[in-house]
Amino acid sequence: MNHSRRKAIQSGGGLIAMLLAAGVISPGEALAQSDPFTMKTLAEAMRAVGGPNQTVSDAIIIKAPAIAENGAVVPVGVESKLPGTELIALFVEKNPQPLVGSFGIPSGTVGNVSTRVKMGQTSDVYALVKADGRFYVAKKEIKITLGGCGG
Repeated sequence: MNHSRRKAIQSGGGLIAMLLAAGVISPGEALAQSDPFTMKTLAEAMRAVGGPNQTVSDAIIIKAPAIAENGAVVPVGVESKLPGTELIALFVEKNPQPLVGSFGIPSGTVGNVSTRVKMGQTSDVYALVKADGRFYVAKKEIKITLGGCGG
């Protein structure tokens, strides 16, 4: 690891500790400062991206096959019909790191993303959407016949 990078990481952690001690940020906000892509559970990753409270919404449509033959390349799309969509994040519950993608949606654009994800086994896929400062969630189960994470 580069020494200047190490110092930046160390000082960044110190800065977060100082902000916590001074009451400038809450512990929840400090948790959000950590990298959600390294979280090991769905609950941790969703909390890191979107806080603890999400509302289930029918205005979020997950476009993915009900059964995918190859878990190494599963096409997944998310369409948000919520006005003011700012962020769309995708999670695969049974993956080793559940967060598979996070997309910032510029103001005035349609909340619609698509990608391919890797899935090791049949799992629920969650779409987390931030719209007008609030978080909404939808889920869909995708069955995998051939695993993509080493299976």
